[in-house]
Amino acid sequence: MLSFAEENYLKTIYHLSSGGLRSVSTNAIAESLKTKPASVSDMLRKLNKKGVISYEKYKGVNISKSGKKQALSIIRKHRLWEVFLVEKLNFNWDEVHEIAEQLEHIRSSLLITRLDEFLGFPQYDPHGDPIPDEHGMVHSKPKTSLTKLETEQSGILVSINDTSDLFLQYLDKVGISIGSRIKVLDIFPYDGSREILINGKNKLSISQEVTENLLVAQ
Repeated sequence: MLSFAEENYLKTIYHLSSGGLRSVSTNAIAESLKTKPASVSDMLRKLNKKGVISYEKYKGVNISKSGKKQALSIIRKHRLWEVFLVEKLNFNWDEVHEIAEQLEHIRSSLLITRLDEFLGFPQYDPHGDPIPDEHGMVHSKPKTSLTKLETEQSGILVSINDTSDLFLQYLDKVGISIGSRIKVLDIFPYDGSREILINGKNKLSISQEVTENLLVAQ
């Protein structure tokens, strides 16, 4: 059984390695968790002994098969709790991450099964990220960055890259949410900004940075 801190490390390694597709450095993990590389090295040795990662000094770290299974379970719990907090307790989508970080460590698999059933077996969390099922399978929608759309093309917002509180609050303020239809009206080559139409009603100018963080399905 992993400690809460070990679970946090494992989840971080899963994300940084894109689900085990590539090795990640100690420094990358330290930067993501805002801690010292020496502390990361100590934790990696513990996780390696428990068989949830493969780690060789100076060669990077990757997640093992059993580690991936546990990481997906943690992610599943986190995203289900986010759905619960938004849909049932009326939290805003920028308020739920820290609370879900605490709730994701609950051990009861029966509770999570009942929670999934209670919520109607959602496939995506409030930010558009896929929720792994009880077998660890992840079903993702085909999506592309809004930067790939040309003038007069449109798509449905299905996910976002930046889930920081400030960005989510910005999207709320300008009226963009998961499920919004976004049409590109104009592209400005000077700075990559765009004029868009939201849900056929509201015109808005957004920066290149905002555009890169919006993922749409056509």
